Amino acid sequence: MGSPTFAKRMSRLGTESAFEVLAKAKSLEAQGKDIIHLEIGQPDFSTPMNVCEAAFKAMKEGHTGYCPSAGLPEFREVAAQHISETRGVEIHPDEVTVTPGAKPIIFFTILALIDDGDEVIYPEPGFPVYESVIDFIGGKPVPLPLREEVDFRFKIDDLVESITENTKLLILNSPQNPTGGTLTASDLTAIAELVEKHQFYVLTDEVYSRLLYDGTHHSILSIPGMKEHTILIEGHSKTYAMTGWRLGYGVAPKEIADKITQLTINSNSCTATFTQIAGIEALRGPQTFVSEMVAEFQVRRDVIVEGLNAIQGMSCVKPFGSFYVFPNVTNLPLGCEELADYLMDEVGVALLPGTAFGKYGDGYLRLSYANSLDNINEALRRMESAISKL
Repeated sequence: MGSPTFAKRMSRLGTESAFEVLAKAKSLEAQGKDIIHLEIGQPDFSTPMNVCEAAFKAMKEGHTGYCPSAGLPEFREVAAQHISETRGVEIHPDEVTVTPGAKPIIFFTILALIDDGDEVIYPEPGFPVYESVIDFIGGKPVPLPLREEVDFRFKIDDLVESITENTKLLILNSPQNPTGGTLTASDLTAIAELVEKHQFYVLTDEVYSRLLYDGTHHSILSIPGMKEHTILIEGHSKTYAMTGWRLGYGVAPKEIADKITQLTINSNSCTATFTQIAGIEALRGPQTFVSEMVAEFQVRRDVIVEGLNAIQGMSCVKPFGSFYVFPNVTNLPLGCEELADYLMDEVGVALLPGTAFGKYGDGYLRLSYANSLDNINEALRRMESAISKL
């Protein structure tokens, strides 16, 4: 039998460059090269022990079988209460759908809402999965540029120009990956007025909502009248250092939540029961872990921003949230993709070119500071040395 003939849609499905660069970095490490990992968006903290113990206890008590596809009723209740309290809008457990990580909510929402030719506006540079899934489903991706001059927010005028009669969905991400930018309350008010006027849905990705250093988190779900238009994404991966646990959830109007559940039934059946029980403990238990982790990330942010700005030819806006920086490298003699390869190959610093997050990321690098201060300082030293030779 010859090579397989794949469905045409597979050519439209992208990837996530962070995992590709991680694989390359691991390969170099296997060959003996010392690599500092600033490419992957994963907290370098261990999951809190009370959360782990809750999972161990659940498994010992036999919570290892199937559960309802929408999630354990007790997890949905706790998640609904959490969103009600933090976003200031009443959420019913029937409006919560639990998935293995937050990514399925992106995939299932677009799959449920978007027909061929429907337009989806999404932030760029942005999480690569947005554009990838829009393309895969047959929708039309409409990138909305995040602009450095406004701290990597988008301009409302740019959004107005992007909206057409075919606009079905707008994706928001705040705090953002890869830039660390955040949307303001006034931004969200203006966006809500446009949603009301043009009647499209909003998918708001708020998985970094607790990783905020300046000000308070604002959600479009909190604005009166927006609940019926909004699908909110939350998860435990970043906030509670639970990336490998795969625990996320969506909050949506019940008719959309039901469709997400239907897609869950047809794909992964359900999310691990003991993981959800651990997730309840994460939300209900002590939150000191989160505040301590965020405080440490803030120290690292300040160090890496200062260090990058000290490198000749680089400039870096201080991000308000997440654990990423997005320095401008347009004054250096190499393009961002060549520069990323150079820094990996020459001095063992693994990071991502801005173009991994779309065409508007050209001229930038993305670095994750989810690594120790010692490693961050060493990476900065290596980068400065390598760049001075260009």
